[in-house]
Amino acid sequence: MRRFLLPALALLALAAPAAHAFRLPPDLGPLANNPANRMVKIEIDPIEYDAARRCDPKAKPGVVAFTRWLQRNVHGVFWGSYRCEKWGKGSASLHAENRAVDWHLDAYDRAQRAHAAALISMLLAPDTAGNPHALARRMGIEEIIWDCSYWGAGMVDFKKYSPCFERDGRPNRRVNKTVAHRDHIHFGLTKAGAAGRTTFWRVG
Repeated sequence: MRRFLLPALALLALAAPAAHAFRLPPDLGPLANNPANRMVKIEIDPIEYDAARRCDPKAKPGVVAFTRWLQRNVHGVFWGSYRCEKWGKGSASLHAENRAVDWHLDAYDRAQRAHAAALISMLLAPDTAGNPHALARRMGIEEIIWDCSYWGAGMVDFKKYSPCFERDGRPNRRVNKTVAHRDHIHFGLTKAGAAGRTTFWRVG
């Protein structure tokens, strides 16, 4: 089984989880074993974010394909995709539309933290043509939540994930590790990604 752990990035994960948000390496450039590099001659998918509005448990082919890709290529365990989680009229979690994958890795485990850092960096690294967030765009990934940190399509880097912090910015010591996304990575997909219509699933 091929694994995409990047030794040069493993040092990012040696420390215990910090109160501040996870950050990408400041010098993150193209990575040699990034699958997105094989697709540089194909026009890259646009940067987009599709909000969720309702509960729809129907399995989505792109979500199934992304889960299988994770299971074949990286460390971790699938923790599910569908959960009818509504926030109000016309507003819901991406899990509610079955457009999100929870992938178990523990931020308190040194090795698992390294695997998470490597995976996220690969998804958000530029390809050899300089396209930012190349693999995430090819797959249709529009958001990532990990270790009290949030990234959404179009963002340069992660920001603080609000449930982990008080209004004055101090860490919320009462938040549990699942809400904080310290025991799993949340990956949210666009409608095109979930449907398997982005370039990685069509021609990758």
